[in-house]
Amino acid sequence: MSLAHSTVLLAIQKCLVLRVQTVLEQNCVVISWSENPEVYAPGSCTHAPGSCELPAKQYNANTVESLCPSNMPAEEPWTVNRLLTWTRGFFQNKGIEKPQLEAEILLAQAMNFKRIELYTAFEKEPTETQRAAFRDFVKRRGNGEPTAYLTGHKEFYSLPFQVDKHVLIPRPETEDLVLQALDKIKLCEHAPTIADVGTGSGIIAITLAKHLPKHLSATKIIAVDISSEALDIARRNAASLGVADRIEFRQSDLLEIVPEKLDIIVSNPPYVSESEYDALPTDVKNFEPRGALLAGATGTEIIERLIPQSAERLQVGGHLLMEISPMIADAVAKMLQDWNDVQILPDSFGRQRIVCGVR
Repeated sequence: MSLAHSTVLLAIQKCLVLRVQTVLEQNCVVISWSENPEVYAPGSCTHAPGSCELPAKQYNANTVESLCPSNMPAEEPWTVNRLLTWTRGFFQNKGIEKPQLEAEILLAQAMNFKRIELYTAFEKEPTETQRAAFRDFVKRRGNGEPTAYLTGHKEFYSLPFQVDKHVLIPRPETEDLVLQALDKIKLCEHAPTIADVGTGSGIIAITLAKHLPKHLSATKIIAVDISSEALDIARRNAASLGVADRIEFRQSDLLEIVPEKLDIIVSNPPYVSESEYDALPTDVKNFEPRGALLAGATGTEIIERLIPQSAERLQVGGHLLMEISPMIADAVAKMLQDWNDVQILPDSFGRQRIVCGVR
């Protein structure tokens, strides 16, 4: 028996297990050592993604002898730091915009940690149950499913909101809309009546309710949506954030069942045109609710209905605020030509995003 074969047998007697796995993402055969072998995406390959030097179909006995065991160390433990490093590379290869952040969010969710707690646990080895949950998250995110849907929540205006496939994922641009609405509320001399049209997960109505000035605590907020599933999520968010008693939720197509006179109407309506929709990233187009994004051929179809409904319901001097696409800013401004003090305001990225008008 050759020296190399004797060495391999000795390694096996020491309870090391040789694993050979074909890693499809890297098109290579990976050899690693572990006391407890498992089929594991982030946790099998000892090489950085894309860097393995063992091409598929070139594995043979000579390859094993040249690597095992003296020339290849036993597999390192899959610590928090190692899992994050592997996943960051995997997400980069998938074209995910913020690979490190998303890896941290998903691992923290799998371990039931706050994300900041990972930084003091880099050498910790997650349990098999935690790794299994993380493995599932990584696979699904790699296939395009948004991180917010995987974790079931998304932060907006420093508040945690529950989200699922029935509602849009909150975006930073909408925080600029909320800021504008809060500025209008602060100018009110009495507690206003406000409508949030197309509330979705409730982020606008709830954030406004959480930040009302004390002297306007009697403000009435009506949040409407055509989707009963979205309203269920919005109600849960209002309850978890302690403002359920300040918001009335109604199922309505825009303002159809809101007969009240209103002081402020704020809305993030569907405003994506068909051409824009076709060009959306797959993690948006394939997972977020189509009806909450797509307005129609031009992108203005829902807004064209909302503007006259708002004109009928707003008090004299009342405000309409909407989030829009920069692509339709000029068209929306023309629709408001009979309104006063019409403004198209930029979001924090400098894009024409918010339209304001006074009745």
